[in-house]
Amino acid sequence: MTSSADAYLKARQENRPALVGYLPVGYPSVPDSIDAMKALTTGTTGIGVDLVEIGMPYSDPMMDGTVIQHATTRALERGVHTRDTLLTAEAVAETGTPCVVMTYWNLVEHYGVDAYARDLASAGGSGLITPDLTPDEAEEWIAASDAHGLDRVFLVAPSSTGERLTSTIMACRGWVYATSVMGVTGTRPQISSAAPELVARVRDVNPDIPVGVGLGVSTGDQAAEVGSFADGVIVGSALVHALVEAEEQGDLVATGIDRMRIIVDDLVAGARRAERR
Repeated sequence: MTSSADAYLKARQENRPALVGYLPVGYPSVPDSIDAMKALTTGTTGIGVDLVEIGMPYSDPMMDGTVIQHATTRALERGVHTRDTLLTAEAVAETGTPCVVMTYWNLVEHYGVDAYARDLASAGGSGLITPDLTPDEAEEWIAASDAHGLDRVFLVAPSSTGERLTSTIMACRGWVYATSVMGVTGTRPQISSAAPELVARVRDVNPDIPVGVGLGVSTGDQAAEVGSFADGVIVGSALVHALVEAEEQGDLVATGIDRMRIIVDDLVAGARRAERR
């Protein structure tokens, strides 16, 4: 099992940010979503994302914007299950690219916290991103992740108090997810000015833990901008949109995946030209 922090370490050694790509499992179908996530790892050039973020669809996704909500709603209608994240993690891990699962906590509780941690580790997954779970409510997850060697990625935001920021960072293992804006996911014309300050605040608490920044990145230029100050650039909606657009236009799933590969190429190029601060 490869820790998701290894993706950040490798990128840091190459003096660039890590690129993290998100897609939801089950859209357009479970097999199609696995094919799409494999495509994230290669783009068209053989160089893709450093870390795959596997999204588990949820009926009340408080963080997700309209594009991701559309895709996850369709996935739920088509019968996606929590166990499908394990199948997907195994397939992605076989590519040699590490992966983490992003999931709302109720789904893990319903599966069984220790059982899910055990099965995710067995599948080759590196850990969980838990957007609605705070460290002070995560005693069971902390114990299970310790027992099975999984990363714990909690979220911090510009509104996080100093005390909350510190406790969250101390509870993380692997890396920290910094949401650059208040609100839901989705592409944006420009990156929040609050993002560099938030990253700086995290580093004041722990200069060694990697910080990934998400919410808004959709182009190579934005990846270069975020990658200049963050350790990781997280992209989701722009990738999902390529698949949604293909379905809405009646195109083959493969067409959407091909469009997504081109977006990955642009993001990879942008991240690699980032002028690191």
